[in-house]
Amino acid sequence: MDKLIVIWSSADREVALKMAFMYTLNAKAQDWWKEVTLIIWGPSAKLLAQDDELQAEIKKMKNAGVKIMACKSCSDSYQVSENLNRVGVQVQYMGLPLTQYLKSDNKVLTF
Repeated sequence: MDKLIVIWSSADREVALKMAFMYTLNAKAQDWWKEVTLIIWGPSAKLLAQDDELQAEIKKMKNAGVKIMACKSCSDSYQVSENLNRVGVQVQYMGLPLTQYLKSDNKVLTF
């Protein structure tokens, strides 16, 4: 299957803008991968909830066809689940879905 899963867990803003978001957007926009999913995990959830520029980038990815998800357990722990939902992020428990991605033929990339 031609599917890429990108896990963004870093609280480093520069990693988000210059690596995770840049590659994820282009992977979909340039048709490098048929399906692209970004999973927001851990401290990246808190960073995204507080940063308007990062939220704008998430909207660009979403408009390009990237599926955007966040770990509910993580976002709840930072009390930002509602904020992420407002930005259009699908917030759900991700332990089982991530396990299924890892056990499949999908490619998983982490930042």
